[in-house]
Amino acid sequence: MSDKIEDLFKNLDNQFDVEVPNFGHQQRFLDKLNNQQIEVKVANTKASYWKPLLAVAASIVLILTITFNLKPDTSDKDLASVSPEMAETQTFFANTITFELNKLNTEKSPETEKLVNDALLRLGQLEKEYKTLKLNLTESGEDQRVIYAMITNFQNRIDLLQSTLLQIEAIKTLKQNNYETTL
Repeated sequence: MSDKIEDLFKNLDNQFDVEVPNFGHQQRFLDKLNNQQIEVKVANTKASYWKPLLAVAASIVLILTITFNLKPDTSDKDLASVSPEMAETQTFFANTITFELNKLNTEKSPETEKLVNDALLRLGQLEKEYKTLKLNLTESGEDQRVIYAMITNFQNRIDLLQSTLLQIEAIKTLKQNNYETTL
């Protein structure tokens, strides 16, 4: 490979620009260079007052952002924040409640409307109690009694939905039996 490079330079021999520039070229070049530096300095002096102010403002914004983002959010402490096992438990109960609630909503009819509305009202009360328990969990520092009360609250919600569904089935069966005996 070094042979190719040497051949290249031999072929280009006497083709390089080796002429001397005109008299005063160096002085003209330095004058142009000095003129550009003066213009740049004038432009920099106007903007130099803003740079420290912008740096201070950016620092303040950065500090505030870090402060608010690193502050632990204690208002949303629930079972999932206690341990991974409790997170699984909460997910299981939440999915079961959602499933049972969907079943309840599909069973809603004019005959069962009052029963369904009453169950939804009671479910709302249990959810309010759960929010209070979440606050208690934050204040108590993960007290086992509060955790047990939260789990019991989930179980009560599921029991409420399941018992309502059983009552709806009983109403349907009673209605069907009455219909068959009247024919």
